[in-house]
Amino acid sequence: MKEQKRHVFKSGIVGNCSYIAHIGIDSNVNWLCWPTFEDSFIFGALLDNEKGGEFSIKPSTQIIDSKQEYLENTNILATTISCQDGKYRITDVAPRFEQYGRYYKPLMLIRKIEPIEGNPKIKIICNPKYNYGLSNLSKERGSNHVQFYNEDIKIRLSTNLSINHFFEDTPHVLTGPIYLILTLGNQFEHPINSTAEDLINKSIGYWQNWVKKSSIPSFYQKEVIRSALTLKIHQYEDTGAIIASSTTSLPEYPDSGRTWDYRFCWLRDSFYVLTSLSHIGHFEEMERYSSYIAHITQTDNGRLQPLYSILGKQKLTEHILDHLTGYMGNKPIRIGNQAYEHIQNDVYGQALIALLPLFTDYRFRHQHADFAKSWTSFILNKIKSTIDEMDAGIWEFRSIENRHCYSNLFQWAGATAAIKIANLYGFTDIKKEAVILKQKAAKYIEDCYDPTIEAYRNSPNSDHLDASTLQLIMMGYLNPNGKRAKKHLKQIEKQLKAENSLFYRYKHKDDFGKPKATFLVCAFWYVEALACVGRIKEAQKIFKELLSYGNHLMLFSEDVSEEDGSQWGNFPQAYSHVGLVNAAYRIAIKLDKPTFFEDIQ
Repeated sequence: MKEQKRHVFKSGIVGNCSYIAHIGIDSNVNWLCWPTFEDSFIFGALLDNEKGGEFSIKPSTQIIDSKQEYLENTNILATTISCQDGKYRITDVAPRFEQYGRYYKPLMLIRKIEPIEGNPKIKIICNPKYNYGLSNLSKERGSNHVQFYNEDIKIRLSTNLSINHFFEDTPHVLTGPIYLILTLGNQFEHPINSTAEDLINKSIGYWQNWVKKSSIPSFYQKEVIRSALTLKIHQYEDTGAIIASSTTSLPEYPDSGRTWDYRFCWLRDSFYVLTSLSHIGHFEEMERYSSYIAHITQTDNGRLQPLYSILGKQKLTEHILDHLTGYMGNKPIRIGNQAYEHIQNDVYGQALIALLPLFTDYRFRHQHADFAKSWTSFILNKIKSTIDEMDAGIWEFRSIENRHCYSNLFQWAGATAAIKIANLYGFTDIKKEAVILKQKAAKYIEDCYDPTIEAYRNSPNSDHLDASTLQLIMMGYLNPNGKRAKKHLKQIEKQLKAENSLFYRYKHKDDFGKPKATFLVCAFWYVEALACVGRIKEAQKIFKELLSYGNHLMLFSEDVSEEDGSQWGNFPQAYSHVGLVNAAYRIAIKLDKPTFFEDIQ
């Protein structure tokens, strides 16, 4: 890998399950959407340096060095900047902690600035925007705050720094702590210094306690903790939805045209997310996410969509924003995602196996038993009505339809889950239907088997292999100890494995041509598959190599360039972190209990 050419996202994130803010290593808040993940940015320099606004804390001279780190076992970020006059640290906090029997998670960003060496001179710029950079905000002076507003939004910056600093172009000599408290809507009428310190300390305590209560395997524990913390703040707690990423339109690779809005919840990925939450022992997050899925399936009586808004909204019309320059000039800039219109028939099986614990786990089932039969029957009927259809597949082809092996696999898995529920509750009619569907799904999967290469194609009569069929092994359709699983894996890695342990989704042409970037979660699936078939040393080696594709904070993007290891795609990508957690767990379990996968067949 040519490290000197590598493109890496030089930023970290903070969040509190209400919002996520991206903090650049230069101190600028380069991405923050308020009031929810899906609303306009108020700071959006990721997509346009001019129209995106700015919230930076920079020295009056050049930055000599800048480093970022998370406070241990927290989502609180410290950025240390060195300049000619000295050194200072910025601590960014999205407050979150338990209070009055619920979670305090306001639309508030706290930035604490403190000198470390010398007396650095700093200049703070706070220039929020709205309506994706089309709307400027008026600025009004208060006694200890600056008010930014227009008819759509009101933002307040409260501080112990002289307000004149924000109206005159003069630097401030940093001799003691400065607090900046940015809030949306509500006024901040509390002592600034003591309140900020109290909120920071309570938030530190909350996150460290959250980690302490997590079930983290000893295998690469530090990296798994960071991924778990990252995944946690991608959950919109009010509804339980987990977004794919907090950003939009960061390209899969330069000039690709593959720029998507990922600020939504992909129902069809629910199994992987819930599996990772289960692995780290966070059942509250599992139950919230499961409840979100259950709500969707009970309120959307039509065809289930691959994705929904965090509030469960169905229509996610895609728009192009021509006025923004785009990340490194890459366009188009999209808000909304046309994939909500796609037919992806794996979604029903995903929903069934995702919600299986609600009906079968004794910690949850007493809360959900009353609608176990109606809900299982509803989803099973959806599988029955769609099992013969072609669809867009997991990779959301926009103009290609097929009967995908992956979709049939999750129909098989969904029917298997229905059989388990039926056995537990004595639903003989449901079991009978589920057994028929399971056999039919298996027949369609076998239609994809190519005896000449001894592997499963992505669809019947296809010439193409697809990394999604690695799930045939992980989902237990193929016996991981059997010859067919091992030969299938060898063919997949022969055709789709890239240099430096990376992995392509597929290599055939799609709507935009042939892919030029590898897909990181597929590489973690590959690690899982290796562990499943007993190639545990290889799994460990590749897992370690994949960790090198994180940025300086061990945050991972969606796509990675085979040529130089550059990070591309929306960042950070929740499902890349989900893949890391699940792969680490597979290896850890395999190391401790070699018969685990045989036991669950």
